[in-house]
Parts: sequence; structure tokens; C-alpha cells
Amino acid sequence: MTLNCNGKIIDFSTKKIMGIVNISRDSFYDGGKFNTIEKVNSHVSNLISNGADIIDLGAASSKPGSNLIKPDDEHNLVDDYINELTSNFKNVLFSIDTYNSSVADFALSKGFSFVNDISSGRYDQKMFEIVKKYNAGYIMMHMQGDPINMQENPNYQNVIKSIISFFKLKIEELESLGFTNIIIDPGFGFGKNIEDNYKILKELNLFQSLEKPIMVGLSRKSMIYKVLNISPQEALNGTTVLNTIALEKGANILRVHDVKEAMECKKLLAKLY
Repeated sequence: MTLNCNGKIIDFSTKKIMGIVNISRDSFYDGGKFNTIEKVNSHVSNLISNGADIIDLGAASSKPGSNLIKPDDEHNLVDDYINELTSNFKNVLFSIDTYNSSVADFALSKGFSFVNDISSGRYDQKMFEIVKKYNAGYIMMHMQGDPINMQENPNYQNVIKSIISFFKLKIEELESLGFTNIIIDPGFGFGKNIEDNYKILKELNLFQSLEKPIMVGLSRKSMIYKVLNISPQEALNGTTVLNTIALEKGANILRVHDVKEAMECKKLLAKLY
């Protein structure tokens, strides 16, 4: 569970909290909230002071119905933020949330440690080459379909077996290239219905058979607010409940909007056990 991510040694036997920084105007929860460098600097400072181990920067929305972003457009949105954050926060672990290899290349060249790729290399054939070039941490996610259509009647014979089979093939492909710095994300809400999502959470421990760190992103998602008949803005308590379950079921990383509350989950469970 120890990875060397672009020169930084990270032990995932200790639970990690990843704080989300969305600069997209179209994000489902906080779109447009962090649309200047000053606001992002302040937000990152707050996330770190609340205990974030990793900061995940993203410029493209992947909510249901969204279109993919072109590399040039993504560079125009995110490059200044990458430069600013790596200049201002020298010892912080950063992740770039992108499926475009040129954006990943730029971020890793500036000192980012991880690439968080919702497509697992499907959208850009050069992505595996780039993460290997830097020996970066590579978070690959399972998604049925694409963001534009992924919630149009997703269907599985067995959702757990399908996702595990997907990851086995991807891990084998990457390891055949001599790359092992892999983190898996089952992709809650990405081409899954609500029942699928809860089955994945209930049986999350089965993904430990892949012997890779597991990241989960449950924060304020529809599997919470639709069940409770509330809005994403009201879904913090539900997020905390599910994050607690995810940690108990073997999650190594929680990807969250609300770092303080996720850290409280982590600390209380550590005390319990």
C-alpha cells in the first residue's frame, strides 16, 4: 500500500482525505464558486488546515449530461491554477482530475503527484505513457458509458463482478507496461443506478482482492440526496454516514468536498478500532 508518486512516498495503509477543488462553472455542487485564483488559494488553504492529505484540482465537469472537454480548452482553464498552486503550496500533494494526457503531463511536470482519470485511459491513448513517464500515482475509475449518457438506463448482470473484471484487465494492461502505481475508484454515480451504488458500497471490501488502494467519491451525490429527497447542499450529513461505512469497508481514500467532516470520520473510527 506504499506508492512512490512522482517522487513522493505515500503510505495508503493510513486512510487519506482528498479535498476537491472544482474550477468548473458547471460542477453539480459547487460550480462557479471557486472561479478566481484568489478564491482557489483560500479554499486550498482551508482544505489543508482542515486536514486534507491530497488536493484534487479539476477544470471539467463530469456530471450526468456533460460533454467532454477538449485539451486546449482545459489548458486555458487550468494551467494558471496549476502554476499558482505549486508555487504557493510547496509540500502539498496535488492530483489533477483530467482525462487529457497533455493536461496531465503539464501538471505532473509542475510537481503534481497524481492523475485522477475518470476514463481509465479510454479517452486518450497517451495517458498511460504519461503516468509512466513521471511514475505518478494513477487513479483509474470505472464508468459505464460517457458523462453525456451514462445515466440513461445503466444495466449490469452483476455490477460487482463487472467492475472487478474491468479493473483486472486495466491493471494487467498497466503492469505489462511496467507501471504499478495504481489506485482504483469504483465510480459511484458513473453509469450506475442508485441500487447499483448501494450494492457497491455494501460489498466494497470485495475490491480489496485487487490489492490496490481504493478511493471512493460519495460526496453529496445523488445516491444520497435522491434517497433523502433533499438537495446536494443539504447532503453533508448523508455524506458523512456513507463515508463512515466506506472507511469500515476498506476505502483508503475519501474524495470529498467537506474535509473537516471527513477527518472527523477518520479520527473517530481510528479511536474505535
